Amino acid sequence: MKDTREQKADSYFSCSDAERAAFEAGIKLGTIYHQFVGIPLSTGTVQTLEGAIEAGSRVQPFVEDIKVTIDRSKLRDKHGQYDYVALTGDMLDVSLVVKYKRTRVKARMKFLEEMNYPLMYIEKIERA
Repeated sequence: MKDTREQKADSYFSCSDAERAAFEAGIKLGTIYHQFVGIPLSTGTVQTLEGAIEAGSRVQPFVEDIKVTIDRSKLRDKHGQYDYVALTGDMLDVSLVVKYKRTRVKARMKFLEEMNYPLMYIEKIERA
């Protein structure tokens, strides 16, 4: 039996299961971008940050899998107390899988050089 909150939430969505899964994927990617861009990081903390973003995303509804990679080529060594790099959108590469009911959406956030933009997009929608 479905959780009462799930039933209530479902009643607000006037869309297909695929559209709902795509919506959920977009929310997750947008959250990652707007929550973490600007956070200070270094070569010593980048792996920890990747893991933290993944772990935080996995507890959100419908997240089946996530992989976060931060472009280490954009990091540099600290040269003094006040020198650090902050995470920017062009450093993030996120692959996300959301499963809603019997629909699975594979979504991605990746910086596209030809657009000079960290694009969030749907790679694939499939029936699970």
